Amino acid sequence: MDLQRFTSFKEKIVSNVSKVIVGKDKEIELIIVSFLSGGHVLLEDIPGMGKTMMIKAFSKTLNLPFKRIQFTPDLLPSDITGINFYNQKTGDFQFREGPLFSNIVLTDEINRATPRTQSSLLEAMEEKQITADGVTRKLNKPFMVLATQNPVESFGTFPLPEAQLDRFFMRIKLGYPTKEEEKLIIKKNIGNPLDNIEPAIDFGELNYLLSSVSEVSIHDDVMDYLVNIVDATRNKDNIVLGVSPRGAIALFKACQAYAAINGRDYIIPEDIKAMAPYVLNHRIIARGTNGIEDSIELIKGIIETVEVPLENM
Repeated sequence: MDLQRFTSFKEKIVSNVSKVIVGKDKEIELIIVSFLSGGHVLLEDIPGMGKTMMIKAFSKTLNLPFKRIQFTPDLLPSDITGINFYNQKTGDFQFREGPLFSNIVLTDEINRATPRTQSSLLEAMEEKQITADGVTRKLNKPFMVLATQNPVESFGTFPLPEAQLDRFFMRIKLGYPTKEEEKLIIKKNIGNPLDNIEPAIDFGELNYLLSSVSEVSIHDDVMDYLVNIVDATRNKDNIVLGVSPRGAIALFKACQAYAAINGRDYIIPEDIKAMAPYVLNHRIIARGTNGIEDSIELIKGIIETVEVPLENM
């Protein structure tokens, strides 16, 4: 396992995307971790924070096919999966691929589509395939969905059910920039900043990284620490629904990728502390929480109550 290739990959992506998105290196790293883990990201923030711009810059940096789907109440499942149509020239039905047949898919304002259309994403996100008219078709590899939603406006929206939220690997928020960062943002947006983005990595390199990230190991004591954090979410009084086993697997995969891009082939407790708030915040239902910030703080509070194994070594 060549760790230098992982650290170099992170540096290239962060440097390239930062030409467009200012002051969000941490959030870019989280998207990199999700991509290497084969996961999907839900970007939840108010309009105008750069969510779409970040996703476009990320896909352009990777030089992968990119499609954008604007979710609206009248969007049908076949609009995103594809449809069989009758070709008069051939006298037969042919399948026209929908926008899900891409590598990076932006689903903009995902909570504006009806539950029927939202649920059509479940198979694609979980199994990397779609079924249309009884025929199952594999999606491209790698495949990543980056969805956005506005947490403030509720008129004409359909909140994502827990089953679909759990399909997302991470839920993150960009947040407001500082005054200095905002000055840079204004300067960079004179013209089209995406014109400054050039591909930074080739497909062969991506294949190596995606196939090698699973080689990162974890000590039994550190695995116990991870499991104890997940278990603590199921035994806290104000949490109605704790983290599922799928969430525990996602946290482990995130820690593998995070360790790799930081030059290690093994997971340490700090990796778990860094990843848990973003991997677990949308996988719990708690009383008294309002939005992503409260959920992240709740997870951080739980982490502080769990004993770190290396302290006793």
